[in-house]
Amino acid sequence: MYRILPIFLIIASLGFVMFSNAEEGDSFSPYVDSEGNISRPTDFREKWAYLGSWVHPEDLKSGMHNVYAEPGVAQKYKANGGKFPDGAVLIKEVLSEASQDMTTGKGVLYSKDTVLWFVMVKDEKGRFKDNPKWGDGWGWAQFLAENPSVDVAVDYKKNCLGCHIPAKGTDWIYTYGYPVLNSK
Repeated sequence: MYRILPIFLIIASLGFVMFSNAEEGDSFSPYVDSEGNISRPTDFREKWAYLGSWVHPEDLKSGMHNVYAEPGVAQKYKANGGKFPDGAVLIKEVLSEASQDMTTGKGVLYSKDTVLWFVMVKDEKGRFKDNPKWGDGWGWAQFLAENPSVDVAVDYKKNCLGCHIPAKGTDWIYTYGYPVLNSK
């Protein structure tokens, strides 16, 4: 019995080391490849948590902006003192708008067709320093409805960061617009 115990401990330790190394080699997000290319999640409407919406009333052509997070991200965000966990994926889907008078009121706005998607992936470790789509703790991507599998962002500083400067203090995300992140 005593001889079996040390052998068991060695085997268990090897298994743990092998498991740990396999985890380290794996991508930290299923939407990011080894070069840092971000792909667009496709099942987010059905399976992800809805965080909130934005409408720009001064420019209704800019559309309805609906924002989603992977399952569990909101809970980890709250449990982590308001910090997004490494590997968290957020997606903002921008839809065109229309309006019409309805029995509920005049000029009621509603969303129609998808125009584009923005995808952000949290990267606490700075994994892709040589990729211009990564920086300030995030990977940044943009996909147009005409070709939803191609990321058209070239450089996050040129294509993305400008809109996020007012949210720098909240990790570049407008968290105050997402009730699920702020609920108790």
